[in-house]
Amino acid sequence: MITPLTPLDWKRRAVKLYPDKIAVIDEDKRFTYREFDDRVNRLSNALRKLGVAAGTKVAVMVPNTHPMLECFYGICQMGAVIVPLNIRLNPDELGYVIDHSDSEVVIVDAEWGERIHDIRSRLPKVRQYIQIDSGFSSPLEAMDYEALLAESSPEPIDVEIDENQTISINYTSGTTSKPKGVVMTHRGNYLNAADFLFHLRVSHDDVYLHTLPMFHANGWGGVWAITAVGATHVCLRKVDPVKILNLYEKEGITLACGAPTVLSMLVQAPNVEQVRITTRPRMGTAGSPPPAAIIDRVQKYLHMEVIHVYGLTETSPFISYCEWRKEFESLSPEEQAVLKARQGVEMVFSGETKVVREDGSEVEWNGREIGEIVARGNVVMEGYYKQPEETARAIRDGWFHSGDLAVVHPNGFIEIVDRLKDVIISGGENISSVEVEGVLYQHPAVSDVGVVARPDERWGEVPVALVVVKPGHQVTAEELNEFCRARLAHFKCPKDYEFVDELPRTATGKLQKFKLRERYWSGRDKRVQ
Repeated sequence: MITPLTPLDWKRRAVKLYPDKIAVIDEDKRFTYREFDDRVNRLSNALRKLGVAAGTKVAVMVPNTHPMLECFYGICQMGAVIVPLNIRLNPDELGYVIDHSDSEVVIVDAEWGERIHDIRSRLPKVRQYIQIDSGFSSPLEAMDYEALLAESSPEPIDVEIDENQTISINYTSGTTSKPKGVVMTHRGNYLNAADFLFHLRVSHDDVYLHTLPMFHANGWGGVWAITAVGATHVCLRKVDPVKILNLYEKEGITLACGAPTVLSMLVQAPNVEQVRITTRPRMGTAGSPPPAAIIDRVQKYLHMEVIHVYGLTETSPFISYCEWRKEFESLSPEEQAVLKARQGVEMVFSGETKVVREDGSEVEWNGREIGEIVARGNVVMEGYYKQPEETARAIRDGWFHSGDLAVVHPNGFIEIVDRLKDVIISGGENISSVEVEGVLYQHPAVSDVGVVARPDERWGEVPVALVVVKPGHQVTAEELNEFCRARLAHFKCPKDYEFVDELPRTATGKLQKFKLRERYWSGRDKRVQ
């Protein structure tokens, strides 16, 4: 017998087996799985009355609160398509995504109501607006979310789902180009969430904190995986390191996910020495290669187990993880942290992942030869929405090309050395900006850093570092240069250090290096020499 693979079936299981278990915690609100199911069904019935059907696109601009979680289930169980919106997009980007996705309904938190109100005239395809009253003043004329639920039936929605139909369109974060709509299927999300369950070791008793934006690749699959085993979702409207650490203590958080910047924020939180975390939580991290120094600090000060995962929006997103092996236990904490910074090996359900040369052949497993990470399998996207040429560029000969450059170590562990566009070629020598950033992160005064190429008449281009200094610390360019020269080949050391207040990052913590490069390459036809 064959039944469709869809993560929505996991809600049925949770409601059947754990109806009175707390499903969702959001500030002072708590919903059991029975209550959560009631609200989700009411949302589906309300949307049906508004003309939403299978295939209808519904854009959602909501932070990590219980309505966002309800939207994932309430929209998708109808066979409709959720279009999660990055809450940090500017009006032009928002207008582009909503219109390009063909969204007919927009659900928005009142905090961003004004932003939607200002672009309403540019959204001719949108028929209905629904607004969540979160205490913020908003000029947007829209139906009230809670009123709609109150007026609707809690009866289950009976819709036949094809596992190959679209479940979501997730727009890329724009680290290198204009956002593209990644088309994800029910089957792909199911198998990605299965990897989330298996490799992050999710269990019924877990209490999961949504530090990672749910709009980013559907919370990496966490929106589905936690429900699958009847674990508890803890919502977090805004990333606040002090509040996060307090929630670990108050709610007994056992699992969370976040970019390396979140890990860095936690170890620098003013209350880090006051909280008593007794759950020995796991933290899945990805988004950019985590500096070994950050992993080491998190393990020492917060007693967290850091699990490095890797993937892209285009792969649902997981394709590899840093598998921990018994032989690693004899290594020093510093050596273990270096290993944990690697992207590791392909996951069980994701399909095949490898590192290849330009001709498609695999690189040697010697930790030195650099190639591009490629993947194929059920978690790889159907393509970019309405962009066949971009799809053809990304998926070639049956393989998705990530644009990430990596080496493979003798034990099969993949390690990213740079983004394809972030390699600095200085005097004919390749310099990994990630490697240089990893060294600078080890300096006690460095809070955040980005290394990019700057044009140079002699060398073609040279590395420069933009540095954010930790509050209460001082450091000079000379000191940082001495620090780097003691740890790197001298040609790899930045030729300049600029001190800035902050670096441009996406909502998921990815460093937007194209914005940093613009400081040095503006007015030139090319961004490399």
